[in-house]
Amino acid sequence: MRATRWAIAPEDADRAAEIAAATGLSPLLAQVLINRGIDTPELAELFLDPDLAELPSPIEEFPDLAPALDLLAEAIDRGDRLGICGDYDADGMTSTALLIRAFRHLGADVTASIPSRMTDGYGINQRIVEEFHQNGISLILTVDNGIAAYEPISRARELGLTVILTDHHDVPPKIPPANAILNPKLIDPASPYAGLAGVGVAYVLAVALAQRMGRSAPWKSLLQLFTLGTIADLAPLTGVNRRWVKRGLSLLPFSTVPGIRALQQVAGISVASDGQPDGNATASTSKGPLKPEAIGFRLGPRINAVGRIHQPDVVIDLLTTDDSGEALERAMQCEEINHKRQQICNQIEQEAHAWVQTSDLDLKVARVMLVVQPDWHHGTIGIVASRLVERYGAPVFIGTYEEDNPEQVRGSARSIPEFNVFEALEFCKDLLTKHGGHRAAGGFSLPAANLPAFEARLREFAQTCLQPEHICPLVQPDVRASLSELDGELYEQIDMLHPCGIGNPDPVFWSPGLQVLGQRQLGQDRKHLRITVSDGTAQIEAIAWRWGDAFPLPPVVDLAYQLKENHWNGAVNLELDVVAIRPAAGVSAPVRSPVAADRPATYDPASLVDKGLKPLAPNSRQPLAPSAPKRASFTFRDRPYNCAWGDRDGQPELRIRNPEGKVLALVDGESTGLLGPNRETAEPVDLNHPFFRSLIAAAKGALTGADLANSGLTGAE
Repeated sequence: MRATRWAIAPEDADRAAEIAAATGLSPLLAQVLINRGIDTPELAELFLDPDLAELPSPIEEFPDLAPALDLLAEAIDRGDRLGICGDYDADGMTSTALLIRAFRHLGADVTASIPSRMTDGYGINQRIVEEFHQNGISLILTVDNGIAAYEPISRARELGLTVILTDHHDVPPKIPPANAILNPKLIDPASPYAGLAGVGVAYVLAVALAQRMGRSAPWKSLLQLFTLGTIADLAPLTGVNRRWVKRGLSLLPFSTVPGIRALQQVAGISVASDGQPDGNATASTSKGPLKPEAIGFRLGPRINAVGRIHQPDVVIDLLTTDDSGEALERAMQCEEINHKRQQICNQIEQEAHAWVQTSDLDLKVARVMLVVQPDWHHGTIGIVASRLVERYGAPVFIGTYEEDNPEQVRGSARSIPEFNVFEALEFCKDLLTKHGGHRAAGGFSLPAANLPAFEARLREFAQTCLQPEHICPLVQPDVRASLSELDGELYEQIDMLHPCGIGNPDPVFWSPGLQVLGQRQLGQDRKHLRITVSDGTAQIEAIAWRWGDAFPLPPVVDLAYQLKENHWNGAVNLELDVVAIRPAAGVSAPVRSPVAADRPATYDPASLVDKGLKPLAPNSRQPLAPSAPKRASFTFRDRPYNCAWGDRDGQPELRIRNPEGKVLALVDGESTGLLGPNRETAEPVDLNHPFFRSLIAAAKGALTGADLANSGLTGAE
């Protein structure tokens, strides 16, 4: 069993009951609010309806906002050319697109430049300044960068350019000589604007500028870009971020921005047509707003992937064009780039795991991991660092050698709560060429010759703040729940806590002493688990992503989990999305036997009813039953497909091949399938999505000869 350390929040039953009575929330969710510092009925009501709070004017909060508006309004009135310098991550690219859309709406002549991650590195530089000057730019505006760019901005001022700096990163001792600086790190930390990401500062500036010029702002499209960038940048969903993101999520399913619609379509998110819900809309679109995880796990990665391994112009064109055809073309590019990014990340992750397994690294002694290998992609190693932290529970510093200078190493760092990355890098700064970051993450470069000293210094720093017991993944359950409390009403109430994210995470429940009634591995390399558990009052299915190495589980376990919906064949069931598993008190994990490891465990639901157990969210799925013919061809959405029955571990597996040669493979009862050119490189996909549900229905119909005319699907001969 994989080791985890649990920090269970203390419960305050009396206060939770008071908040529950005032708000109508379940006492479980009232306790969750208390854990978030929302510990009175008054605070709870404001949290549940953030529009009730009075919002101060941003001009009162940002000292340089008024002069920045004057400079911009005068430049636009004169017809001056404006130049925007953004960043290559999702925050920087959505910020840039937001300001381009806003300034064009106000009649400005505007262009943008984003540095290359591979050749330029982060932030505005002297090359960009010189090019702006040569191209007749008279006013430069930075977004999501610039607060540490003293020399480039000094050069811009020497050339006679006006500079407005908008950023949200930590403020260095020496501030650049810009004409105006907008940065939430320079305002009162208690301000509702203090948690804005770069795209949030851009949104404030754009809306205030439209008001200053007496013009209406395209606020719906701007708010959608704000929402994308804020969630993708992991900004805290508190203050105005919570207020505005909640509105933006309600707009995204009905977006009229061609690039946003196209991105959602290629990411498998249903969108409304002409302002009305799509007939195939998911629950999130037909019942309410999009959820943050749709951005965090589907849209954000497709945007970020471009900045990591390609040119950011693809995303800027995507989010600023008004041509639907161009938008779809750019969205498909994002899809292809993201697929390539996934392949690169998976390869690096496998190589990093192999390095850990074959090295003599003892993390309980070293308390920090430094892994540097040649030929890794600079743009993806930060993602791999996060995965290594999740797996090993230790701070990770990961790097690779520069392509054009193998004597130089560039890297990324990710951390655990007890370890401050920025302080660690400061502790090693005499060994580094360049470094930056914050408590949880950072970047660095150094001469390769300094690697041994760097590793020794990191270990020395780790000894000052970490104990051996800290080197273990941390789990923080909110409140204990019995399975009988996990019903549809509770699930709907969780929506009232949304948007969830940084600063307001999704509720994590935990239940002790659950009986494991069934368990089996699934997915690529059997790295996931599907289990069925009971606490004597109810039973429920659970999915444990990346817990396949814990198979087989002991007969009794404690689970930490989130509550999710599982959509399958028209049925909607509640299931547990497992965060962590540990043996229940007094129960040891069994030794894995070769036979048990390869034989999926099963259970008889009828026997549970005989024992008086209450099935929670009963499974109404119909089994896949192979019938003649064994192979078939069909057309789905004007594209030809082939399908066939196969066998996986003694179970019938449906395989659907698309025109590009990718195969979707699925087994009944699983909400996750595999999609890829082969099983070794296939990626897990969510079969609950309407596209996959419709595709699977079309394949079954082709195989069984069912009449699909009513569904709009055409079966091929």
